[in-house]
Amino acid sequence: MPTREDVLKELAKVKGPDLKGDIVSLGLVSDVFITDGRVIFSITVPAERAEELEPLRQAAEKVVGKLPGVEKVLAALTSERAKGSGPAPAAPVRPAPKPGEAGSVPPPMQGRGPAGGEAKTEKPGVPGVKAIIAVASGKGGVGKSTTTCNLALALQANGLKVGVLDADIYGPSIPRLFRVTGRPEPVSGRILKPLEGYGVKVMSMGFLVEEETPMIWRGPMVISAITQMLREVAWGELDVLVVDMPPGTGDAQLTMAQNVPLAGAVIVSTPQDLALIDARKGLNMFRRVDVPLLGIVENMSYFLCPDCGGRHDIFGHGGARIEAEKLGVPFLGEVPLDMAIRENSDAGTPVTVTDPDGAHATIYKDIAAKVWAEVERHRETGERAAPKIVIES
Repeated sequence: MPTREDVLKELAKVKGPDLKGDIVSLGLVSDVFITDGRVIFSITVPAERAEELEPLRQAAEKVVGKLPGVEKVLAALTSERAKGSGPAPAAPVRPAPKPGEAGSVPPPMQGRGPAGGEAKTEKPGVPGVKAIIAVASGKGGVGKSTTTCNLALALQANGLKVGVLDADIYGPSIPRLFRVTGRPEPVSGRILKPLEGYGVKVMSMGFLVEEETPMIWRGPMVISAITQMLREVAWGELDVLVVDMPPGTGDAQLTMAQNVPLAGAVIVSTPQDLALIDARKGLNMFRRVDVPLLGIVENMSYFLCPDCGGRHDIFGHGGARIEAEKLGVPFLGEVPLDMAIRENSDAGTPVTVTDPDGAHATIYKDIAAKVWAEVERHRETGERAAPKIVIES
């Protein structure tokens, strides 16, 4: 495996912008990350010149790719904030793809004009994928990944061809939930073949780095990784691709919402007020970028004591249902806090597989049916979830 110094030595061969100096001596290279044949780094360029300097990024990938032991190189263009200015924009990773071009990545964080007068740009889809659903939460720890896994398997049980993209870069859980290990194999060029668990095609950063390896990345690198896993994977023919989104409402979520033709978003929350406050932020984010809201799932809704049979509302109860009614979005269902769900998730044997006719699997299948019904309804009517919300600074 090459060292960081080896990588920098090769990158020093790449001329800087306007062919002056090299990108290393100019201090443009940062965040060099090396693991198991993968080399990932970022190059800082002016945001307004990102598209123009795309050949520079490609040249950097090419020279590092020639190093012995390097299997894959991922370079991201980033931009830094000028002193006293607003937040730094995320530079495009690649130019927008041409229709039908699978290996391209669209520029994240497209600029948006004022409400009512902004130009509508068509978001390029993923070849072979009929619908993309985002599963999101306003905060971590609400069972979003477990819900994603069981929702995907329930959609499959309901007769659909399903894939799962694990976009939760900082804490990928999907490999363990689907009990899948290994490395994705290249199909042609940069295109990778997804792995498979329980008949579902799966792609995750967890396949590319060790489980204990921390992902200490800046936002643009996360965006680059997500867009490449989405568009440089041979998904084949799928009825639906379910995306396990990172928690929160940051760059990664906005990039996915603004640049991918999402069929809709499912919000996962627990019943208590603190979780619902964050869930509301997630709902409003998707509304702001015109993504249909397919509904809210109340996870860890209640606890049935296995000894006494009594029901205990540990985190309160019904908060997500009330919130859904208040916001005018569908309430998809309640998933209990149960040892069987937790134990099977940890073991990589989801309840929808191990007990497909059980009570918990039935709940997930019912949620999946409601989600798909909402997708079909939005397809037929072309209806959007709500008008765009514009926040003036």
